[in-house]
Amino acid sequence: MIDFDPIVTNQLATDLTQSRVEVSSSFQGAKVILYGATLQPDGPPPDVIVVVRGPETDLRLMRKVRKAGLWLNSRPMIFEGAPGFYMAASSRPLSEISRNEMRYHLGLGLDYMPMDIAAETAHQTDYADWRRAVVRLQQKNGLYSDNASGVRFIDRHLFRAEVELPSDAPIGTYTAEVWLFRNGLPVNYSVKPLTVEKVGFERFVYDFAHRHAWIYGLICVLMSMGMGLIASRLFRRR
Repeated sequence: MIDFDPIVTNQLATDLTQSRVEVSSSFQGAKVILYGATLQPDGPPPDVIVVVRGPETDLRLMRKVRKAGLWLNSRPMIFEGAPGFYMAASSRPLSEISRNEMRYHLGLGLDYMPMDIAAETAHQTDYADWRRAVVRLQQKNGLYSDNASGVRFIDRHLFRAEVELPSDAPIGTYTAEVWLFRNGLPVNYSVKPLTVEKVGFERFVYDFAHRHAWIYGLICVLMSMGMGLIASRLFRRR
């Protein structure tokens, strides 16, 4: 954990245009603006890195392998505690802001975001290939992004960054972190919570399914059986 000078820390203020995103049946994604102000001494503005992390999840990945002329699924690789959503935006490329060791320590950027292997798949040696595949797939789905020019300074002290949430953004609590760097070292830090939650009938179904999973499953089975019986009678009459 990095300790910052309290006087310097008080010189950073950040906020979000909205701290709560409501997801309904018509949800097509959302854009949240993170903005901030920094009171720094004379000189060039600091480097800014914004990281938005979604709720943690387990990701299971398999690939096709050819055996005896057939294409089969390989043994899965399971990543535990991976962010369901991850966005890194900065005022310039991360490699120009800080050393790899520092970014690894802080988990800044797609190359260094925390992602552990489950114990049952830890024996696999091609971890790096699997990890790149996960990042690539999540980027394709709009859930992971890395923007080297995503933080813009409006003037010498004010900056902003846009957070694009896709329509299938995971439900839960996110964190929006802001890091200020000078000469390759972090000098300031701020974090804000962001909540993505279902509303209306969707929220009722979501809450019910999580609180009463076996009842929800039974209802789904009964509904499927009922629809099947109705369909069979309709086709029999014809």
